[in-house]
Amino acid sequence: MKHTPIRQVLSSETSLPDICVMGWVRTRRTGRDVSFLEINDGSCLASLQVVVDAGLPFHGDVARITTGSGLAVTGDLIPSPASGQAFELKAREIHVFQKAPESYPLQKKRHSDEFLRSIAHIRPRTNKYGAMFRIRSELAFATHHYYREKGFHFLHAPILTGSDCEGAGELFSVVTEEKGQEFFGRPAHLSVSGQLSAEMFALALGRVYTFGPTFRAENSHTSRHAAEFWMVEPEMAFADLGDAMDLAEEYLKFLVVWLRENGREDLELFTRFVDKDLAGVLECIQKERFARVSYTEAVDMLLHSGKTFEFPVAWGKDLQSEHERFLAESLFRKPVILYDYPKEIKPFYMRLNDDGKTVAAMDLLVPRIGELMGGSQREEREDVLYERMTAQGLSAEKYGWYLESRRWGSVPHAGFGMGFERLLMLVTGVGNIRDVIPFPRTPGNIDF
Repeated sequence: MKHTPIRQVLSSETSLPDICVMGWVRTRRTGRDVSFLEINDGSCLASLQVVVDAGLPFHGDVARITTGSGLAVTGDLIPSPASGQAFELKAREIHVFQKAPESYPLQKKRHSDEFLRSIAHIRPRTNKYGAMFRIRSELAFATHHYYREKGFHFLHAPILTGSDCEGAGELFSVVTEEKGQEFFGRPAHLSVSGQLSAEMFALALGRVYTFGPTFRAENSHTSRHAAEFWMVEPEMAFADLGDAMDLAEEYLKFLVVWLRENGREDLELFTRFVDKDLAGVLECIQKERFARVSYTEAVDMLLHSGKTFEFPVAWGKDLQSEHERFLAESLFRKPVILYDYPKEIKPFYMRLNDDGKTVAAMDLLVPRIGELMGGSQREEREDVLYERMTAQGLSAEKYGWYLESRRWGSVPHAGFGMGFERLLMLVTGVGNIRDVIPFPRTPGNIDF
C-alpha cells in the first residue's frame, strides 16, 4: 500500500479509512486491553499515535517492538479524544521491517549535542536534529526560489581548482594515489569559493549565483569554523557596492520571512528549547532597517565605546568576532553592514576607492554570529587589478584568464558570499557549526 506521510495525516480535517503509515518507533506503551505506539517518519516534528486493540491477533507481538524499529501500519485514521492530537491511527495490520536491538542509542531522554555528534548517522531521528535539517532543506529551497524570482541564473562552479580566490593559502591539495605525478599538470586544490567563476558568468549572463560546498584547510577548532561548508554567492553585472548591500539585506529578510511562514513548527522547537530570545532576533531582522556604517566609523565607535576587548582595535586591522558582535548586539542591536575597508586587509579583486586607501568592500554583521556575509564591488579596471595582484604577490600569468575578463567589455559588477551554516546558526540559535551540517568535517574528524 502507498505510504501516507505523517505530515499529511496530521493535517487532515476528516477521518481517513484504510491508510498506510511507515516510520520509526519513538515510544511504546503496552497494556492488557490496548497498546500504543508513537511513530515518526521525519516528514514533520510531530509523531503519530497508533492504537492497537487487544482483540487483534498481533497484539501480543506489540510488546516486543522496540524503540527505533522500522515498521508499516495499516488502519483507519479516527478522531482521538485523549492523545493531544486531533486524530490517531487505529491499526488493523503491522509489518515490522526490522526490530531495532535494545542497544539502540536514542532513548526517551534528552541527549547532549556532544553525544549526538558521535552518532551523527542517527541524530536526524531526534526532534532537534530532525527539525534542524528540515529547516536546512527549507532555506535551501527558499534560496533557489529567491534568486530565480530576482532573475539570477544558477551556476555550478568548479570544486577542483587551480586558483585561490582569497589568496589565503589555506587550501586542501588534490592528489592521486600515484605519487610523483600531477593529474592536471599543475597543483590542484579544493575550492574555497565559486566567486571567480561566478564573475565570468555574470559578465555574460548578467546575474548568476552559486550554491555549493567549499573547503578551507584552516586548523581552527572554534564553534564557527568547519573544513567543509556551503556558500551562497550571487554576482551581478552592472552593479556597484550599494547594489550588493541592498541585495544582501533583502535576501536575509526574505529568508527569515520564508522560514517563519513555512517552517513555523520546527522553528518553534528552537525558540522553546534552544534560545528564548530567538523570536525577537528574527523579528528584528525582518522589520528593522539594517544599519550601514563605514569601517572607519565603526573603528572610531569601538575605540570610544569604553569596552576593553581581548584583541585591540586599530584602524588598518581586521575586526575580530568580538568586535563584530559588539557592534551588532550592543551598539546597534540589529544587523549592521560595514563598508569601505582598508585595502591591505582585503583580497586583490575588491575595487580600489578613490582615496587610494580603502576598497569597496562590505560585511554584513548579525547578532551572536558576527560576520554572516562578505562581498564587494569587484575591480573592473584591468590596470588597477594588475597592480593589486602584483602587490599581493599573485601571478599575473596564473590569473591571466581573470585579467582578460577586464579587457573584453569589462563593466562594473559586484557580489557577496554567505556561509549557509552561519545562516542556520542565526535562525535557530544553535551555537556550534557542527550541529547545523549533516556530517561535520573539522580538524581531526572525518567520521561517517
